[in-house]
Amino acid sequence: MILLELSQKINGKFDLETLKQYNTTNKIVTNYNNLLSKFNEIFEFIDIFGDDEESYITDIYNDIRIEVDRFYLESMFSEIDKNNAVVSINSGAGGLEAQDWASMIFWMYYRWATKHKYSVDLLDIVNNSNKGIKSVDFIVSGEYSYGYLKQESGVHRLIRNSPFDSNNSRHTSFCSVFISPEVNDDIVIDILESDLKIDRFCSSGSGGQNVNKVETAVRITHIPTKISVACQNERSQKYNHDLAMKLLKSKLYELELRKRAEIAKENYDNLNDISWGYQRRSYFLQPKVIVKDHKTGIIRYDADAILGGDIDDFIEKSLSQN
Repeated sequence: MILLELSQKINGKFDLETLKQYNTTNKIVTNYNNLLSKFNEIFEFIDIFGDDEESYITDIYNDIRIEVDRFYLESMFSEIDKNNAVVSINSGAGGLEAQDWASMIFWMYYRWATKHKYSVDLLDIVNNSNKGIKSVDFIVSGEYSYGYLKQESGVHRLIRNSPFDSNNSRHTSFCSVFISPEVNDDIVIDILESDLKIDRFCSSGSGGQNVNKVETAVRITHIPTKISVACQNERSQKYNHDLAMKLLKSKLYELELRKRAEIAKENYDNLNDISWGYQRRSYFLQPKVIVKDHKTGIIRYDADAILGGDIDDFIEKSLSQN
């Protein structure tokens, strides 16, 4: 409470930036104290029970090791890494096969998010009649969600015997994943109105008469970069417009970050041709089950677990390499 009291004395009101810093610092201190308490618990059990409670002590130790690794990663995150993550998934060439693959990748990130108690808000989705996904944009909300997911951008490749082929022949499918931070009012992105092409259309989703018969959905195209975003999740055209602008600003911000790091051409332009460009991960489901992460070199043989959202080792190893 010291920071809050000091802020009130100086400004006569709550200072939101000070409050944010206080909450961040308080979380670090709380996590540290919790880890210290668990360490002390281990030593206490060893003194009292010796080796009789070895399995219990091992479980506590493994929990501590996971939390220490996460604590270390979060200590290296920048301010922007604390933001929510805007995730865009687009299927590559290949029709239904690729669209089914994009749907599988969407559910992989959805399950990862819910596992970590993040919320998922759908902004826009383009389905086909067979439940595959042509494209989808959504926000993963929660502290450090962008920091953890940012390394997942790239092309994800699937090799399997197609369930949509009567001959059950082997197919290779691609989909792209692009992660950007949700921008807030603290980040200024200058966009000229003349650089925007705005289209309004009827929503294709559920939601009743107003959503489906009135032009509430909005698509905004940034002409210089050819980045196009759409939102049809809200019942109001204004809300959809505001959300679409926020999504556009997020993508432009991430693109600028990549340009500054001199990897925009490699990581972003290749997403326009979703094939053999910058590959993030390959998933072999037949004849052998192997998942290879190209950035970290990790190879795993449990594809079902990975597609069920178990991707923490890929994410954490990737972050530790930077």
